[in-house]
Amino acid sequence: MQKRQIIVPNAKLYERFRGFYPVVIDIETSGFDPNQNAILEIAAITLKMDEEGFLAPDETLQFNVKPFENAILEPTALAFNGIDPDNPLRDAVDEKIALEAIFKLVRNGIKANDCTRAVIVAHNAHFDHSFLMASSERAGIKRNPFHPFATFDTASLSGLVFGQTVLAKACEAAEMPFDHKQAHSALYDTEKTAILFCEIVNRFKRLGGWPLSHNDQQAKAETKQPLD
Repeated sequence: MQKRQIIVPNAKLYERFRGFYPVVIDIETSGFDPNQNAILEIAAITLKMDEEGFLAPDETLQFNVKPFENAILEPTALAFNGIDPDNPLRDAVDEKIALEAIFKLVRNGIKANDCTRAVIVAHNAHFDHSFLMASSERAGIKRNPFHPFATFDTASLSGLVFGQTVLAKACEAAEMPFDHKQAHSALYDTEKTAILFCEIVNRFKRLGGWPLSHNDQQAKAETKQPLD
């Protein structure tokens, strides 16, 4: 029997992910090695929750980034994402400047939503997480607001919900328009990933999966299963 949607008056974001503050990230790079290849573009989108408990994209930051000194720029990677690191029109900034601005936005969001720590939401999240962490360490940033290893991976979630793991195909399965010409831009991919993640979380809610009903909580208690 299908559960009915549960309305949550005055829902709070910190209640949804055990205190985590989800931030959607996409990073375009010059290769696959976070210690040798450079971040070339990075975008971040924070999320907000309405009073009924539904997620939506909130604030956005995007930067073109200068390769760090002696970074390896793989020709195949540049051909794939179409980025010319030497183009003066990119108006690129050092990776430390980009990360400090994003981290400031994230810390403000954590505080405003009574959360304890940020968690990266990304498509194939391990890749973006590894580059973010390596860049933060390289730049000597001590106050990294993101969890050191936990992530929310929309590739895995999309495989579960839509039977698709490629971002474009998952968006199409979710009946979201996807422009392949704009793909592999950090900003565009972050925008699509944010909408996709919100749709997955909100769909689960509409099906009655969150918050846990009284019967769900009682069943967990009886079997001594932790609620978190």
